Amino acid sequence: MRFNAPPPGEEWGRGEVTEARQAASLILLRDSANGPEVLLVKRNPEQRFMGGVWVFPGGAVHAEDADHAGAAVRELREEAGIALPANAAPVPFSRWITPAEVKVRFDTWFFAARAPDGARATPDGGECVDARWLRPADALDACARDELLLVFPTIKHLEELRRFGSVADLLEAARGRNVEPVQPRVVMREGVAEVLLPGEPGYDDG
Repeated sequence: MRFNAPPPGEEWGRGEVTEARQAASLILLRDSANGPEVLLVKRNPEQRFMGGVWVFPGGAVHAEDADHAGAAVRELREEAGIALPANAAPVPFSRWITPAEVKVRFDTWFFAARAPDGARATPDGGECVDARWLRPADALDACARDELLLVFPTIKHLEELRRFGSVADLLEAARGRNVEPVQPRVVMREGVAEVLLPGEPGYDDG
Protein backbone atom coordinates (compact mmCIF):
# COMPACT_ATOMS: atom_id res chain seq x y z
CA MET A 1 0.00 0.00 0.00
CA ARG A 2 1.40 3.38 -1.06
CA PHE A 3 1.18 6.74 0.72
CA ASN A 4 2.30 10.20 -0.36
CA ALA A 5 2.46 11.28 3.28
CA PRO A 6 2.21 9.65 6.73
CA PRO A 7 -1.18 9.57 8.49
CA PRO A 8 -2.22 12.72 10.41
CA GLY A 9 0.18 13.46 13.25
CA GLU A 10 2.59 10.69 12.33
CA GLU A 11 6.06 11.43 11.06
CA TRP A 12 8.62 9.24 9.37
CA GLY A 13 11.40 8.64 11.88
CA ARG A 14 14.87 10.03 11.52
CA GLY A 15 17.89 8.56 13.25
CA GLU A 16 17.30 6.28 16.22
CA VAL A 17 14.32 3.94 16.27
CA THR A 18 11.66 5.06 18.75
CA GLU A 19 10.67 2.48 21.36
CA ALA A 20 7.14 1.18 20.83
CA ARG A 21 4.66 1.92 23.64
CA GLN A 22 2.38 -0.86 24.83
CA ALA A 23 -1.20 -0.43 23.60
CA ALA A 24 -4.45 -2.33 23.15
CA SER A 25 -7.52 -2.07 20.91
CA LEU A 26 -10.97 -3.68 21.05
CA ILE A 27 -12.60 -5.00 17.87
CA LEU A 28 -16.24 -4.93 18.99
CA LEU A 29 -18.66 -6.90 16.81
CA ARG A 30 -22.35 -7.52 16.44
CA ASP A 31 -24.39 -9.63 14.03
CA SER A 32 -26.70 -8.07 11.46
CA ALA A 33 -28.96 -9.47 8.75
CA ASN A 34 -26.17 -8.91 6.24
CA GLY A 35 -23.25 -10.18 8.30
CA PRO A 36 -21.12 -8.97 11.21
CA GLU A 37 -20.72 -5.25 11.89
CA VAL A 38 -17.75 -3.71 13.66
CA LEU A 39 -17.61 -0.56 15.76
CA LEU A 40 -15.37 2.23 14.49
CA VAL A 41 -14.85 5.54 16.29
CA LYS A 42 -13.64 8.79 14.76
CA ARG A 43 -10.74 10.47 16.50
CA ASN A 44 -11.16 14.17 17.13
CA PRO A 45 -9.90 16.03 14.01
CA GLU A 46 -8.30 18.61 16.31
CA GLN A 47 -5.95 16.03 17.77
CA ARG A 48 -2.45 16.19 16.40
CA PHE A 49 -2.00 12.42 16.38
CA MET A 50 -4.33 10.52 14.05
CA GLY A 51 -6.84 13.38 13.99
CA GLY A 52 -9.96 12.54 11.97
CA VAL A 53 -9.01 8.88 11.53
CA TRP A 54 -11.57 6.11 12.09
CA VAL A 55 -10.19 3.37 14.34
CA PHE A 56 -11.15 0.57 16.69
CA PRO A 57 -11.45 1.91 20.26
CA GLY A 58 -8.05 1.68 21.89
CA GLY A 59 -5.00 3.39 23.29
CA ALA A 60 -1.92 3.08 25.44
CA VAL A 61 -1.79 0.60 28.33
CA HIS A 62 -1.87 2.40 31.69
CA ALA A 63 -0.09 1.38 34.86
CA GLU A 64 -3.41 0.65 36.57
CA ASP A 65 -4.55 -1.75 33.82
CA ALA A 66 -4.43 -5.41 34.82
CA ASP A 67 -3.21 -6.42 31.37
CA HIS A 68 -3.62 -5.60 27.68
CA ALA A 69 -7.15 -7.02 27.61
CA GLY A 70 -8.08 -4.85 30.56
CA ALA A 71 -6.70 -1.81 28.76
CA ALA A 72 -8.77 -2.62 25.65
CA VAL A 73 -11.95 -2.93 27.72
CA ARG A 74 -11.20 0.36 29.52
CA GLU A 75 -10.59 2.18 26.24
CA LEU A 76 -13.88 0.88 24.83
CA ARG A 77 -15.71 2.21 27.88
CA GLU A 78 -13.93 5.57 27.84
CA GLU A 79 -14.08 6.26 24.11
CA ALA A 80 -17.41 4.70 23.14
CA GLY A 81 -19.34 4.44 26.40
CA ILE A 82 -19.78 0.67 26.13
CA ALA A 83 -19.02 -1.61 29.07
CA LEU A 84 -18.44 -5.30 28.44
CA PRO A 85 -20.08 -7.68 30.93
CA ALA A 86 -17.70 -9.53 33.22
CA ASN A 87 -18.26 -12.84 31.41
CA ALA A 88 -17.42 -11.40 27.96
CA ALA A 89 -13.68 -11.94 28.01
CA PRO A 90 -12.03 -10.39 24.92
CA VAL A 91 -10.29 -12.88 22.63
CA PRO A 92 -6.73 -12.09 21.43
CA PHE A 93 -6.95 -11.48 17.68
CA SER A 94 -3.64 -9.99 16.54
CA ARG A 95 -0.58 -8.04 17.58
CA TRP A 96 0.79 -5.25 15.42
CA ILE A 97 3.98 -3.26 15.95
CA THR A 98 4.36 0.13 14.26
CA PRO A 99 7.10 0.14 11.60
CA ALA A 100 10.54 1.17 12.83
CA GLU A 101 10.51 3.94 10.21
CA VAL A 102 7.67 5.79 12.00
CA LYS A 103 8.41 8.24 14.82
CA VAL A 104 5.39 7.50 17.06
CA ARG A 105 5.27 3.76 17.63
CA PHE A 106 2.99 1.30 19.43
CA ASP A 107 3.09 -2.41 20.17
CA THR A 108 -0.64 -3.06 20.03
CA TRP A 109 -2.64 -6.13 20.98
CA PHE A 110 -6.01 -6.30 19.22
CA PHE A 111 -8.82 -8.18 20.95
CA ALA A 112 -12.19 -9.26 19.54
CA ALA A 113 -15.44 -9.36 21.51
CA ARG A 114 -19.17 -9.59 20.94
CA ALA A 115 -21.07 -6.40 21.76
CA PRO A 116 -23.63 -6.56 24.60
CA ASP A 117 -27.21 -6.78 23.34
CA GLY A 118 -28.56 -3.34 22.57
CA ALA A 119 -25.21 -1.63 23.05
CA ARG A 120 -25.19 1.97 21.83
CA ALA A 121 -21.93 3.75 21.18
CA THR A 122 -21.62 7.18 22.77
CA PRO A 123 -18.36 8.93 21.81
CA ASP A 124 -16.66 10.75 24.68
CA GLY A 125 -16.56 14.00 22.68
CA GLY A 126 -12.92 14.55 23.54
CA GLU A 127 -10.75 11.87 21.99
CA CYS A 128 -13.56 10.55 19.81
CA VAL A 129 -16.35 12.58 18.21
CA ASP A 130 -18.34 10.01 16.22
CA ALA A 131 -19.02 6.28 16.07
CA ARG A 132 -20.49 3.93 13.49
CA TRP A 133 -21.40 0.27 13.20
CA LEU A 134 -20.30 -0.87 9.76
CA ARG A 135 -19.82 -4.12 7.93
CA PRO A 136 -16.07 -4.41 7.27
CA ALA A 137 -16.63 -4.43 3.49
CA ASP A 138 -18.75 -1.27 3.73
CA ALA A 139 -16.06 0.49 5.76
CA LEU A 140 -13.45 -0.41 3.16
CA ASP A 141 -15.70 0.80 0.35
CA ALA A 142 -16.26 4.09 2.19
CA CYS A 143 -12.51 4.48 2.56
CA ALA A 144 -12.04 3.90 -1.17
CA ARG A 145 -14.55 6.70 -1.80
CA ASP A 146 -12.63 8.99 0.62
CA GLU A 147 -15.63 9.05 2.96
CA LEU A 148 -13.75 7.41 5.85
CA LEU A 149 -10.11 8.03 6.71
CA LEU A 150 -8.52 4.71 7.66
CA VAL A 151 -4.92 3.80 8.42
CA PHE A 152 -3.02 0.74 7.28
CA PRO A 153 -3.54 -1.57 10.31
CA THR A 154 -7.27 -0.86 10.40
CA ILE A 155 -7.57 -1.53 6.68
CA LYS A 156 -5.75 -4.85 6.96
CA HIS A 157 -7.90 -5.93 9.91
CA LEU A 158 -11.11 -5.02 8.08
CA GLU A 159 -9.94 -7.03 5.08
CA GLU A 160 -9.62 -10.06 7.35
CA LEU A 161 -12.85 -9.44 9.25
CA ARG A 162 -14.95 -9.32 6.09
CA ARG A 163 -14.27 -13.03 5.48
CA PHE A 164 -16.49 -14.11 8.38
CA GLY A 165 -20.21 -14.74 8.14
CA SER A 166 -21.02 -14.34 11.83
CA VAL A 167 -19.53 -13.08 15.06
CA ALA A 168 -19.51 -16.64 16.42
CA ASP A 169 -17.43 -17.85 13.48
CA LEU A 170 -14.98 -15.01 13.91
CA LEU A 171 -14.54 -15.54 17.64
CA GLU A 172 -14.14 -19.30 17.18
CA ALA A 173 -11.40 -18.70 14.61
CA ALA A 174 -9.71 -16.18 16.91
CA ARG A 175 -9.68 -18.63 19.82
CA GLY A 176 -7.88 -21.18 17.66
CA ARG A 177 -5.19 -18.96 16.25
CA ASN A 178 -1.63 -18.43 17.41
CA VAL A 179 -1.08 -14.68 17.64
CA GLU A 180 2.28 -13.69 16.20
CA PRO A 181 3.56 -10.09 16.10
CA VAL A 182 3.27 -8.33 12.74
CA GLN A 183 5.63 -5.44 12.06
CA PRO A 184 5.17 -3.75 8.69
CA ARG A 185 8.02 -1.90 7.06
CA VAL A 186 7.98 1.48 5.28
CA VAL A 187 10.04 1.63 2.09
CA MET A 188 10.50 4.90 0.19
CA ARG A 189 10.34 4.54 -3.58
CA GLU A 190 10.59 7.66 -5.75
CA GLY A 191 9.43 9.84 -2.88
CA VAL A 192 6.39 7.69 -2.12
CA ALA A 193 6.14 5.57 1.00
CA GLU A 194 5.13 1.94 0.51
CA VAL A 195 4.07 -0.12 3.51
CA LEU A 196 5.06 -3.77 3.23
CA LEU A 197 4.08 -6.75 5.34
CA PRO A 198 6.46 -9.58 6.26
CA GLY A 199 6.75 -11.97 3.33
CA GLU A 200 5.88 -9.40 0.68
CA PRO A 201 8.44 -8.65 -2.05
CA GLY A 202 10.96 -6.05 -0.90
CA TYR A 203 10.29 -6.43 2.83
CA ASP A 204 13.70 -7.98 3.54
CA ASP A 205 15.66 -5.75 1.14
CA GLY A 206 18.46 -3.63 2.57
